[in-house]
Amino acid sequence: MAAAVSLAHRLEGFAGARVLVLGDVMLDRYVYGRVERVSPEAPVPVLKIDHEQAMPGGAGNVARNIAALGARAVLIGVIGEDEAGRQLQALLAADSRIVTRLALDPSRPTTQKTRFMAERHQLLRADAESAAPAAAAVAAELVQSFTGALAEVDVVVLSDYAKGVLDEPTLAAVIAAARSANKPIIADPKRSRLAAYRGVDLIAPNHREMAAATGLPCEEDAAVAAAAAQVIGESGVGAVLVTRGERGMSLVQAGGQALHLPAEAREVFDVSGAGDTVVATLGVALAAGADLAEAARLANLAGGIVVGKVGTAVVHPADLAAALRSAAVHSTEVKILPRDAALDRVAGWRRRGERIGFTNGCFDLIHPGHVSLLTQARAACDRLVVAINSDESVRRLKGAGRPVQNETARAIVLASLAAVDLVVVFDEDTPIPLLQALHPDVLVKGADYALDQVVGGDIVRAYGGKVLLAELAPGHSTSRTIAKMTG
Repeated sequence: MAAAVSLAHRLEGFAGARVLVLGDVMLDRYVYGRVERVSPEAPVPVLKIDHEQAMPGGAGNVARNIAALGARAVLIGVIGEDEAGRQLQALLAADSRIVTRLALDPSRPTTQKTRFMAERHQLLRADAESAAPAAAAVAAELVQSFTGALAEVDVVVLSDYAKGVLDEPTLAAVIAAARSANKPIIADPKRSRLAAYRGVDLIAPNHREMAAATGLPCEEDAAVAAAAAQVIGESGVGAVLVTRGERGMSLVQAGGQALHLPAEAREVFDVSGAGDTVVATLGVALAAGADLAEAARLANLAGGIVVGKVGTAVVHPADLAAALRSAAVHSTEVKILPRDAALDRVAGWRRRGERIGFTNGCFDLIHPGHVSLLTQARAACDRLVVAINSDESVRRLKGAGRPVQNETARAIVLASLAAVDLVVVFDEDTPIPLLQALHPDVLVKGADYALDQVVGGDIVRAYGGKVLLAELAPGHSTSRTIAKMTG
C-alpha cells in the first residue's frame, strides 16, 4: 500500500515533465465494421464497414501517450509528401502538448498501418512503408533538430521501429549528443543488434526481441534476468526492461539487480501500441523524478490498462490513479495469509537476509496505542508479522461480548497499515505454535509486560532472538473504549 501511495505521488509531477521523442512516426488507420458472411470469391470474411478512424502511430503514438499523461512532448521524425503525412501532421497539431519537428522526404511514403476490425477483433493489417535508411540530408536534419531540442527536455525516448529513421550512424550521433547534454535516454528497439544502442540508459525490448537478440530463452524469470545481464555486459546499456506479455515485465539493472513485475492486465482486447505506452510512461515518470523501479511499476500499470482498450489507445493520469487505488486494496488483501502461506513468505524474506519481527494480540478496536506499538516494532526489523487471535480465541480470552470486530475486519485494518507486512490469524490461546514455526528475530510486546511475562519470550531468546518492549502511548485501551461506548 505504501508503494502505491508513493507512486501516486509521482503522478503529481507529470504535468511538468518534458520528453523528446525521436523515431519512426506513422499513421495508424482503423477500419471498423461487422462480419456477417463469407465472400463468394474466396474463403475470406466480408467486412461491412461502419466507420474509420486515424491517429498517430509509432513514435507519434509515444508522443500522444506522453501528452495524454499530462506532460509535454517534442516529436522529431520523417514523413512523406503525401496525404497520409498531411493527415498525420494535422492530428499531431491538434494536441497543444505536442511540438512537432518533422522532416519532409518526398522520396518515401509516410509509414501507414491499416487495421481492419470486426467488433473488437483484428481481421487484417495492411502496411504501406519504406524501411530504407533516410537520405543523408534528411538524417542530418534529424540530428540537427534533435540536438537543438535537448535543452528543452528532461528525458529522451528513441522509438525505433526499424523503418529507416534511426539507422546506426544516426543512432550513434543522437546518443552521443544526449549523453553530452546529460539527458537520460530510453530506447524501444526493433533490431537484433542491441550494441547499436550503446550508451543508452534503458532499453525496453519485448521477450521475443530479447530472445532474438541474445539467442537465449526468455520465458522464466531467471532466464530473462540472465539474458538481460548479457545484454548489459555486451551492449553497454545501463538497464533492460523486458516486456513479457501475460508474464508481466522484468527490470534488470547493471550489477544484476532484477525486479520482476506481474502482469497488470485484467482483460486484453488489443495490444496495438502497448509498447509505445510503456516507453512513454517510462519517459514521463523519469522526467517527473521517479527512479527506474518506480518508473517500471508505473509503466507496467499503464501497459496493463492500455491493452484493455481497443485501438491505438492512450493512458491518462486518472487511469493510473485508479489502478494505483486498486493496487493498494489488492496489496492489503495479499498481506493476509493462512499459516502455511505465511511460512513460505517469511522463508523468502529470510533468504534475502531480511530481519523478521513478530507481535501478537487481539487488536479488536485499533487505536493510537496499537499504531505506536506497531510502528516501534517495524522500526526494529525489516518485515513485521502480526499474529491476531481468531474470533473463537478472543471469546475464550475476553468473554462472550468480544471481539467487537470479527477476525476478517481486524486483519484488513491491520494490513492497511504501512508498518505491517503480514497478518496471520491463529486459533490457539497463545501464539507459541506460530512463533515456533516462524522463528522471528525480534518479538515485540507492549511495555506493560515484564520481559519474563512475554509469552514465547524464552523461546525467542533461546535461539538468539531479541525481545523488545515497546513504549505505550498513554490513555488508549480497547477495554476503556468499549466501556465508554456501553456506559
